[in-house]
Amino acid sequence: MKTEAIFLVKKGKAENAFEKREFILPELKSTQYLVEVEAFGLNYADVMARLGLYREAPPFPCVIGYEVVGKIISTGSEGNNENIGKRVVAFCRFGGYAKHAIVEEFAFVPISDMDAGEALCLSTQWVTAHYMVERAANVQAGDKVLIHAAAGGVGTALIQLCKRKGATVIAKIGNENKKALVEKLGANHTIVYTKTPYDEAINSLLGEDRLDVSFNPVAGSTFKKDWKLLGTGGRAILFGGSELSSKKWGIFSAINFVRKMGRPLPIGLMMRSKSISGVNMLKIADYKPHILAQCLQEVYTIVTTEKLTPIVGATFTADKIIEAHSLLESGSSSGKICVKW
Repeated sequence: MKTEAIFLVKKGKAENAFEKREFILPELKSTQYLVEVEAFGLNYADVMARLGLYREAPPFPCVIGYEVVGKIISTGSEGNNENIGKRVVAFCRFGGYAKHAIVEEFAFVPISDMDAGEALCLSTQWVTAHYMVERAANVQAGDKVLIHAAAGGVGTALIQLCKRKGATVIAKIGNENKKALVEKLGANHTIVYTKTPYDEAINSLLGEDRLDVSFNPVAGSTFKKDWKLLGTGGRAILFGGSELSSKKWGIFSAINFVRKMGRPLPIGLMMRSKSISGVNMLKIADYKPHILAQCLQEVYTIVTTEKLTPIVGATFTADKIIEAHSLLESGSSSGKICVKW
């Protein structure tokens, strides 16, 4: 069928990168579903794709986007017709910036009349946070947890999910304007890293004690700092490389980015009983889709029954995609950025 989408057509600044185009969707496979899209969400991986720094992204021109809210309007030959007409939040493997998106049978959950922005929070960002808290880091009561970018979409979810487990949360933010938000969500301590080196602030806060977990979407130079802050049994969870997005020197920036992270030796991990886990939910979706489905259902249940708070930081219309991307890239946004058709 013919539909339209916001295509990523070139690498670089948001104002030059996007075009709205018509295109033809492929036929649905047997168990796929077609969603008429009401709204889609932005994630920092979208910024990385636009800058040419996300190697998983399709070649230009392409339609990026990981999540949509909308109504199921058709299904493949083996799909469940009872799902037609349901309003859902759904994952898509790219293709989210479109008026119609194809989704897999495991990749959606009905949301009834839930606010579109709040529902979009639940997919990529809350599912990532839930996977990291419950599976990658196995956060326990009493753990001392550092959350980078704590006012962002994943960060605001991590605060609430870690507090739900009984952890002590240290929220790292970029400016004072975000302090009230993270403290309202439950952060025990807040560090504005633009005012005080965050590693020094944590050392001062903990004294001779150490962190148990760091959730780090920045990587680069921050990884070495986190590694020194972690104690015995500590877990470093890496789920992004946003430090790289601010560099302008191509391959040299990438090499320096990797160099700054260092090379922990496996024998050192064993001797210190410390671990490093990388999290890429796109790969989880590709190779372990049942885990993605479980996490999506679990976060929907947790949020709706325990009254947690998905944070929608800003909502734009689709013709304002440049402004939406620029806000996300600036680092000044909080929570989820939602775009409505």
